[in-house]
Amino acid sequence: MLVLGLESSCDETAVALYDTAGGLLAHILHSQIPLHAEYGGVVPELASRDHVRKTLPLVRALLDDAGVKASDINGLAYTAGPGLVGALLVGAAIGRALAWSWGVPAIGIHHMEGHLLAPMLEDPAPEFPFIALLVSGGHSLLVQVDGVGSYRILGDTLDDAAGEAFDKTAKLLGLNYPGGPALAALALQGDSTRFRFPRPMTDRPGLDFSFSGLKTFALTTFQNSAGDDQTRADIARAFEDAVVETFVIKCRRAVQQTGIQRLVVAGGVGANRSLRKALREMMDELGAEVFYPRLEFCGDNGAMIAYAGACRLLAGQRQDLAVEVRPRWSLEELPAV
Repeated sequence: MLVLGLESSCDETAVALYDTAGGLLAHILHSQIPLHAEYGGVVPELASRDHVRKTLPLVRALLDDAGVKASDINGLAYTAGPGLVGALLVGAAIGRALAWSWGVPAIGIHHMEGHLLAPMLEDPAPEFPFIALLVSGGHSLLVQVDGVGSYRILGDTLDDAAGEAFDKTAKLLGLNYPGGPALAALALQGDSTRFRFPRPMTDRPGLDFSFSGLKTFALTTFQNSAGDDQTRADIARAFEDAVVETFVIKCRRAVQQTGIQRLVVAGGVGANRSLRKALREMMDELGAEVFYPRLEFCGDNGAMIAYAGACRLLAGQRQDLAVEVRPRWSLEELPAV
């Protein structure tokens, strides 16, 4: 089955072709970072308009690059949520229209399920069951994954997700958008011994996350300091160290509590090199395995949507003709495959 995947949940327009017999054939991503940079963050209306402009030209370019005709496509998958409602509606409307005109089935995909399954595009791919740490701009989740669509949320974020906290802390330090990568780069120049930030919610049982207070702690530290370049780097390092160690502590707990010896790390924050290194060292210590998607598939991408769509379409799941999106949507509501 050859599946076209469309991703338009936020500020990236992405398309991909996945063949259940031959794997990933091609993928293209258009980033809106230059569009939103002057505003210091994503402007939803501008994001939606850019998806309208870019999606169909990207689909045409993808088919040309892969040497595939529209008549070769057997199914279509699009992101139906969570995300920005306007951006989701663009992708869903285009996806439904293309599927109808081509006479193929379509399926709306949960954005975080796409991230969760992204490591399945790698070799070796993780086997079920595994624990997934999903860390993106708006989500910080620990999920027990027993199969495609069989998910149990072990821990969720109670306020700001890690990605949001990275971006907000970067902004208060005067860094440019996108803030997360900029803060991680600045942290490389920081002194890890100068400041120590709290590791939120690690002094109590449970697997939930809370990063809002950590952001406030960074603000207070900055306001009480000289504000020079080295201090900014030291604060960035202390912030990143606190987030990384919090994730390590919670992931260790999840592995020990469930007895599952495989951990998947996905989502935009999953590209953070300090986090990858720390989690790999922790899992090696436990004699367990950790899996990541390649760096280009940590952020939003069409390949993960095409793969998740292929899994569900092969199982006979279909979407009706209505254009429906869900800006808020729990993974636990998804049907199993």
